[in-house]
Amino acid sequence: MKKKVISALLCAAMVATMLVGCGGSSNDSKSSGGDGKKLVYWAMWSKDEPQAKVIQDAIAKYTEDTGVEVDVQFKGRSGQREGLQPALDAKQTIDLFDEDVNRVNGSWGKYLLDLEDVAKDYESEHGNETLFKIARAAYEDGTLHSIPYQPSIFGFFYNKTLFDKAGIKEVPTTWDELDAVCAKLKDAGITPITADDAYMTSFIGYHLARYIGQDGVKSLVTGEEVNGQNVTWDDERVLAAAQSFADFAKKGYFSKNIATNVYPAGQNQEFAPGDAAIVICGSWLPNEAKASVAEDLEWGYFNYPSVPNGTDDNTANNIANQVFAINKDSKMADEAFELITYITTGDYDKEMTKEALCIPTDKANSDAWPTELAEVKAGFDATTTYYDWAAGAESNNDLTGTLKTSALELAAGKLDAAGFISAMKKAAGK
Repeated sequence: MKKKVISALLCAAMVATMLVGCGGSSNDSKSSGGDGKKLVYWAMWSKDEPQAKVIQDAIAKYTEDTGVEVDVQFKGRSGQREGLQPALDAKQTIDLFDEDVNRVNGSWGKYLLDLEDVAKDYESEHGNETLFKIARAAYEDGTLHSIPYQPSIFGFFYNKTLFDKAGIKEVPTTWDELDAVCAKLKDAGITPITADDAYMTSFIGYHLARYIGQDGVKSLVTGEEVNGQNVTWDDERVLAAAQSFADFAKKGYFSKNIATNVYPAGQNQEFAPGDAAIVICGSWLPNEAKASVAEDLEWGYFNYPSVPNGTDDNTANNIANQVFAINKDSKMADEAFELITYITTGDYDKEMTKEALCIPTDKANSDAWPTELAEVKAGFDATTTYYDWAAGAESNNDLTGTLKTSALELAAGKLDAAGFISAMKKAAGK
């Protein structure tokens, strides 16, 4: 596959290069790929992260095989999110970049090269159908402008050792079943659920979406109709969602630290050491928490449970991924796509699953899931409805801060359901 990537655009570029050569121009310098240029890749990772290690290994092999040198710049999340767009606007040479699927296809969509034709063979041989569906859906016209990697799912991770200690035999699939699980954990002297502040809008967003669906959540927080859904803070389903969340707080199911847990305190100081049985997080958790994990922690996972008379059940989840995209103005698009292929397929995709404890990207590596994510696979494969981040709860920046704070206070028992809704209505100017 690595040698088969061809596009009409790049064939034209090769012809143009040949014509220049026939014209007798010369270049005394040794060149990368024969044109004196380096492939410039802006990476979202920090250089010390395991993802960066694998990427550097893949780049080394790519350069060895092709002779094309790569200037990889590890910007980190903040550097990428703050610096990439100004650099692209300034026409700085950037051939290839990565970030989350919605940011790349949404915020940076106008800079992307169309990959429908370029990636046809790649998708057939390596592409995960779910991930490519999400990548297309993220772009405004539903066409492919990015290549998925580092897939993830958001839900509940649990400590199977603590479940066994509390005599829990079945993983909950409904909110009532989760209630029963938490009661057993509490009776066994185990904190049932913890969370971090960074994920509280996702927590409450998921919970609301089970009652009113993602479009309902988006309508709720924006105050606008979304795909025919018009939901307000006075909707009885919103009250029911708040009441069931508050009920867990009243029963003492949430950690006593939940209102003060600043990421990553909940995952690293309560869940990983075995002080709390369940944490809401993404499938990147085993990698992030590996330095804090108790020796006897056995990883488990379940999708966010269904609720009575809800709009969505536990097959609706936030599956996302990072994606690679090629700058539409790149003069080395062919080389960039070949590098993407090196990183996201075969041995380097397998290496990524081992080093970063992540879900494999290449469908040919479907047997390479890390042990820590073994139970994630069933939840991932069962998903048929794909939520955006936080199930759309962060669709209104003016309201997100209040939603986060109010959700924390609801989980801590500082607000009851009516108080939560009152706080949100006030923030929304209702």
